[in-house]
Amino acid sequence: MNLPEINLDDYQYELPNERIAVHPANPRDSSKLMVYKEGNIEHKVFREITKELNSDYTLFFNNTKVLPARLYFKKPTGAQIEVFLLNPIAPTRDISAAMLEKSGTIWECAIGNFKRWKEDKLEAAVQTEKGIVKLTVSHEDREKRYVKFEWEEESLNFVDIISAAGNTPLPPYIKRTATEDDKETYQTVYSKNEGAVAAPTAGLHFTNEVLDVLKNQGVDEQEVTLHVSAGTFKPITADKVTDHDMHNEQIIITKENVKALIEANKVACVGTTSMRTLESSYWYGVRLLLDNNSTFDIQKLEAYERMESGVTLPSRQESFGAILKHMEEHNLDTIHGETSIFIMPGYQFQVIDTLVTNFHLPSTTLVLLIAAFIGEDWRKVYQAALDNDYRFLSYGDSSILFRK
Repeated sequence: MNLPEINLDDYQYELPNERIAVHPANPRDSSKLMVYKEGNIEHKVFREITKELNSDYTLFFNNTKVLPARLYFKKPTGAQIEVFLLNPIAPTRDISAAMLEKSGTIWECAIGNFKRWKEDKLEAAVQTEKGIVKLTVSHEDREKRYVKFEWEEESLNFVDIISAAGNTPLPPYIKRTATEDDKETYQTVYSKNEGAVAAPTAGLHFTNEVLDVLKNQGVDEQEVTLHVSAGTFKPITADKVTDHDMHNEQIIITKENVKALIEANKVACVGTTSMRTLESSYWYGVRLLLDNNSTFDIQKLEAYERMESGVTLPSRQESFGAILKHMEEHNLDTIHGETSIFIMPGYQFQVIDTLVTNFHLPSTTLVLLIAAFIGEDWRKVYQAALDNDYRFLSYGDSSILFRK
């Protein structure tokens, strides 16, 4: 397979620390909005995004809800241990199902102060709607960082427990302690399905008022789910970019989503996570056209293999038509899948025309995705953001990018 030759140094830029947003704009829709269209750049306020989208568009949002995934426990010695939820392991690996567990659950975790936590169990008294509940954590597999969670009140789901015990998992580059305000501001106004450990940050700018204006203009608003993993922050350290250990994330699409994608004139995505969801779903449709029993687990470089195969790729309508047929034959209203798709320069977009996104860290998979979407103009966009005092990263300003 002739993969794209990528020199990571070509996707570097200087990001001064003071340009990293530590707090969100207030109100949400008062942040800056850069409009990139046909090589031209305009500077607006985010609420003016309503002037950029019309009834030609179907607009997709990621409705995942951020978990309060960072938990703290004190050892009898006074040492503090941080347990950060990553992925459920048992009795289910499905995040949505793991949230509803009542009898204990095992998760892969990142552990702060790991060397200080040996084999002892740690406890915390958690104030819940049922009163104070004892939460206990122990090593299920210390080497793999698998942690077992147990609690006394069986009527409470795991999501009830961590909602009471956990802290907002602000990204590592926001150098402050999470506050009560972050519980609201680091969550989109349309968040619904618990399971993310990082926010789909492009959506943080939307208010209910902006959503209403878009809807009244005839924009079809659709919600998909991708539970954002901590891997989204993982730097590329491999000598060869394509060897990067791309994170795997769980996604959910509905029959309504699929029908909308078949009928859509133009498709816009709020955020790279929505983009990854839809592009991955296209490749699942390609799989189904070849084998109606195919699984939905899109591999890191699968798209490039198919693009190189010499076989004419199906249209968006044909691919999602295969998914719709599969759902109807199996009486499914939703499909759960997984993706580790790596979108980088050389990728051929199959679904997305327009992307709403924040400004990302240099030399990361997200900058590679932006470069894949708008080509070398990504440099012009990022330089314009630096020159015009845009705020960067999760709590920073936004852009809307129209693909040529």
